Amino acid sequence: MRLRHPDGTLVHVAYCTNVHPAEDLDGVLDQVRRYGAPVRAALGLDRVGLGLWLPAPLARRLAGDPGETERLRTALERSGLEVVTLNAFPYAGFQAPVVKGRVYHPDWTERERLDYTLDCARVLGRLLPDDARRGSVSTLPLAWRAPWDAGRRRRALDNLDRLAAGLGALAAETGRPVRVGLEPEPGCVVETTGDAAELLAAVDRDHIGVCLDTCHLAVAFEEPDEALARLAAAGLPVVKTQASAAVQAPRPAGADARAALSSFAEDRFLHQVRESAADGIRARDDLPDALAGEAPLDGDGPWRVHFHVPLHRRPLAPLEGTQEHLSRTLAALFGPGAPVTDHVEVETYTWSVLPEHQRPEGDAGLVSGLAGELAWVRGRLTEIGLEDA
Repeated sequence: MRLRHPDGTLVHVAYCTNVHPAEDLDGVLDQVRRYGAPVRAALGLDRVGLGLWLPAPLARRLAGDPGETERLRTALERSGLEVVTLNAFPYAGFQAPVVKGRVYHPDWTERERLDYTLDCARVLGRLLPDDARRGSVSTLPLAWRAPWDAGRRRRALDNLDRLAAGLGALAAETGRPVRVGLEPEPGCVVETTGDAAELLAAVDRDHIGVCLDTCHLAVAFEEPDEALARLAAAGLPVVKTQASAAVQAPRPAGADARAALSSFAEDRFLHQVRESAADGIRARDDLPDALAGEAPLDGDGPWRVHFHVPLHRRPLAPLEGTQEHLSRTLAALFGPGAPVTDHVEVETYTWSVLPEHQRPEGDAGLVSGLAGELAWVRGRLTEIGLEDA
């Protein structure tokens, strides 16, 4: 899906395929057929974007085999789909029965993370539409916060230097620039835009910046205008934004709220919780810890939970979603003046672990949900002043 900003910038909008389990090329091609093409048809558009997730072994295979990458590109084109961005945060097995903290490994202290990211960039360079200005790849924000020390920081930053050099060489070779955005996330070394401004101050800004996930921004209780001003002051580009919404409990101490929150506690993904209390932000690493762990949060202030919920559907009362915060973030990104980024990726990977009565029914239900999210984002962007391209 393409929209035109009033200043003439072409803005690409996609949905992220990490919602679908696939570990090989046949699985990705099946995603294109079963979900991508039907989502485009449901929207009535000539072209829809996919933010591809490629597990590391498949990315390595495609990077080394241009013929296989061309096979994927052909399937995308025949289905009216395009790819300008890849999600390279999960390394492999993202829809396994239990993911939790494994999603942060390997991290940027390890060579495997560098190799995987460069593989993704090389594949993306071959998949980009001929008229695309550039591609983007999102990645984890250095590492989970512990263990972390000066030595690990140095190794991570050295690998980012190698990443920038590799991206520069790839752009010179292919003429197709690809930038990588580190995605601040609760509990990680780079948790907030303030952390990004401090810890990524020395990165090569031509090739590396930030992926702004709006669910994570909301969970951290960061205000969009202030966050973007902080990144701009640090000279960090927003390589892409992930349009996503978190669960919010305005009054989490109540019995009804606790019961509703418990329905979002599940075994696959980590759902970090932040409470905005009078003495500051209180944190727990997973929803069960916040509800009934060794040191549960008492609910003095509102909670926001890192659980991506469908953009066009609010959680049932007494819970809410952070869609209003997302709308304000989109307005800050694409309001008057030049847009801050030109890549938007809807990333609700949690459809299969929503409370049971809120899950989609079969392929048709998921297609309807993904199309509904894309339509919601398109509606917000057109309200801001963008037009269909």
